[in-house]
Amino acid sequence: MLRAIAQCRTAALGGQSEVCETCGVEQIGYNSCRNRHCSKCQGAARAKWLIAEQALLLPVPYFHLVFTLPHLLTPLIRVNQRVLYTLLFQAALQTLQKFARDPDHLGAELGITAVLHTWGQTLTEHVHVHCIVTGGGLTADGTQWRPSHPRFLFAVEALSPVFRGKYLAGLRRLRKQHRLHFAGESAARAEAEAWTTFLRQLQDRAWVVYAKPPWGGPAQVLKYLSRYTHRVAISNARLVFVGDGVVRFRYKDYAAGGAAKIMELRAEEFLRRFLLHIVPPRFVRIRHFGLLANRARPEKLARCRHLLAVVAAAATSALPTPNGEPPAAGPAPAAPARCPACGGGPLRVIAVVAPQRGIPP
Repeated sequence: MLRAIAQCRTAALGGQSEVCETCGVEQIGYNSCRNRHCSKCQGAARAKWLIAEQALLLPVPYFHLVFTLPHLLTPLIRVNQRVLYTLLFQAALQTLQKFARDPDHLGAELGITAVLHTWGQTLTEHVHVHCIVTGGGLTADGTQWRPSHPRFLFAVEALSPVFRGKYLAGLRRLRKQHRLHFAGESAARAEAEAWTTFLRQLQDRAWVVYAKPPWGGPAQVLKYLSRYTHRVAISNARLVFVGDGVVRFRYKDYAAGGAAKIMELRAEEFLRRFLLHIVPPRFVRIRHFGLLANRARPEKLARCRHLLAVVAAAATSALPTPNGEPPAAGPAPAAPARCPACGGGPLRVIAVVAPQRGIPP
């Protein structure tokens, strides 16, 4: 993975030679690695995903909730990423469903888009899932759309202990099924007594569920998703200096009120932290649940739009794309590349540049 990112858009991956049809300047455009952990390769994937996402949005307010795992779990997560990340999705979903299906709270099924993030501002482990949730839901019999309270979905003080209980129940189940590995810092917790103490410590802690202010509608949701869903642990824009065996990067210190600061790490430590956030192969970081789950999704969304007195076409035609244009039926064709020398001439491919094997990253 590191080799792929290091070789991204270099001669090692090959590319194409282009000439400007106006000024005649030639240049080489190198191929990208397309690795999902590469900050330079997320634009096309983000645009394609957003176009598909437009069809799923309903003309209702949306809420943003964040479910965070306590740092005490970090050593165990390192050696059980797949099962414990999956458990986080499940616990967050089950928590929201418990409240949503309760007639005393809403009595309906929500639409949920969940995005896994594993990092904090300084690249340390901070495992959490962002949930974008419809401000209301469809009743079980499909006859009503029930809106939520306009200012909040559910009380976070009530969500937190339920989330903790769901996750800890899942942990116990995984251990009973012998699906947890214990190694490194978590090795000592394999013993029964240590495991019981560990669970008690987790039970005694307050688990964080954070609710951000609601968005007014689907246009704001799309704007948020366009810059957030395909993030990687750190973007190139945050890098200040790379050289002399060190890396300096910008970060926000939330303990100091979000003040902008610069951190310096040895290159080895920077790479170690970056690698902490490589998800397992084929692991899905963005998931849909409830009304947006693949099974029966078209029928449920159509029913919701009918109850909201909106047809599907009207629900999507008013949504802006990331560049402010009306959404297209599919991914828009790429605009012709322009010459970086004269700024106006179109570029024409004149040759294919073969990958140069053996070039060090």
